[in-house]
Amino acid sequence: MPTATRIHRDVVSYVRRSGRMNESQQRAWDAHRAAWVVDLPPGERRTSVSPEAAIDWTATFGREAPLKVEIGSGTGHAITALAEAMPEANLIAFEVFTPAVASTLGRLARHGVGNVRLVVADGAQALATVFGERSVSELWTFFPDPWHKARHHKRRLVSPAFAALVASRLTPDGVWRLATDWDDYAEAMRDVLDAEPGLVNCHDGRAPRYDLRPVTRYERRGIEAGRTIHDLAYRRA
Repeated sequence: MPTATRIHRDVVSYVRRSGRMNESQQRAWDAHRAAWVVDLPPGERRTSVSPEAAIDWTATFGREAPLKVEIGSGTGHAITALAEAMPEANLIAFEVFTPAVASTLGRLARHGVGNVRLVVADGAQALATVFGERSVSELWTFFPDPWHKARHHKRRLVSPAFAALVASRLTPDGVWRLATDWDDYAEAMRDVLDAEPGLVNCHDGRAPRYDLRPVTRYERRGIEAGRTIHDLAYRRA
């Protein structure tokens, strides 16, 4: 049973938006929710996770396979491409915006991908609660909200507490892959991750671009705006 190392997320790393779906999202939700969306008992907030939550991932997927997790999957471009490239793995995507999850369901169905489960919940809390120590072979956090203003930096996902949690959840050969298009957040990530004794940088500084990560519309806008894409990769020490 997972060790529930609770991460307090009273100050969350995301902004809640309207949960209204368009017609295509609603169709995808109705058609695929039962098969691919995993419900977790909520905590104090609708998207928080109860500390008593537990999931048997082998039973959920119907097979035992390496677990790979994305926190903040958006509309599913990355998780779909990664699942297609890794049919041997079980992939779990966390996203708090329900219409984005519905879009992901439609995208997975169009691509014929079945090795993904989606959770509408705070992935940072869930990582602490429904995954045991040394159970996640890869964690992906691509383009988390940079929270530009200094007074909002406490909302950034990549924090010392979260880095320690990730280190505890990675398998002995596990890797945490990150990407951001904001220079100051990339520098802050490096500072946090380099200071975590349970993690080691896989490269001398920045990582090369993760070739399995598709170029999303968000990333393309950042490139067109002249921002530099920073990739990082850290393994368990």
